[in-house]
Amino acid sequence: MVVKAGGQSADKRKPRAAHPAGEARPMVSRRREVGHTSARSLLATILGEYVLPRDRPVWTSTLVEALGMFDIEEKSARQALARTAAEGWLASERVGRRVRWALTPPGRRLLTEGAERIYRFGDNEREWDGTWLVILVSVPEAKRELRHRLRTQLAWTGFGTPETGVWISPDTRHEAEALSVLKELELSADAMSFTADYGAVGSEDAMVSRAWDLREVEARYEAFIDEFTGAHPVEGDAVFQAQTRLVHEWRRFPFLDPQLPRTLLPKRWSGVQAAGLFHRMHGDWHAHAQQRWDRLVEDHGAV
Repeated sequence: MVVKAGGQSADKRKPRAAHPAGEARPMVSRRREVGHTSARSLLATILGEYVLPRDRPVWTSTLVEALGMFDIEEKSARQALARTAAEGWLASERVGRRVRWALTPPGRRLLTEGAERIYRFGDNEREWDGTWLVILVSVPEAKRELRHRLRTQLAWTGFGTPETGVWISPDTRHEAEALSVLKELELSADAMSFTADYGAVGSEDAMVSRAWDLREVEARYEAFIDEFTGAHPVEGDAVFQAQTRLVHEWRRFPFLDPQLPRTLLPKRWSGVQAAGLFHRMHGDWHAHAQQRWDRLVEDHGAV
């Protein structure tokens, strides 16, 4: 790459949160986001799609029944709630013999950021001038957890890594997000950032293929298209289940797809078709799915 410019990098009681506001953000596991459906990952989808917009506590029984619609057993649902709270997303409050759950302030912020990214994902194609953002940051092999957190958070932001310690993005606007991640992980003092054009050595296409596995991403898009094309739920449980599955599958893609400019993608990129399908289906099913959630909440009594 040819460096153009550089810089250094970027009786009711109050709910009891697992982590007080102001401490570290709730944990995000990239492995759980892109892997098979688990009770905790499905719970996160339900929290983001139905609980977050209403900003009201929810009874345990409501969440257990909602998860049960996806064949999650009650024991697993309760364990998912406890572990999600332990990760800092939820706070519990006992009211008589019942327990209700509310999003913590950090959990609400993280879900809000996630929702904004998920619902606009695939809708923001832009012209690219060929400029790359390059972040150089080294983490010792011995600090495996720190390396994992860095990889997870930079990948969520859209960065790829063609070589150890080198992170790249074709969107220079992501520098501020990268700096925020590096500061949070206390890595910013020794990191460096540059903007650059690709030079004469090697191949830009080869660099992209080393930084991101686009074949895997495309296979995931095609599986998504196959699953939801032709789905026509009408109302009630069917539309609630379909909408939840739709969002749950789509929210994996910000962890998988770096949203590269069209010039860096294979021809007939299936992500375009998948994005159109998601936004169309989500709009078609939204009202009925939200109504079914409201009835579910009402069935378990006012909070």
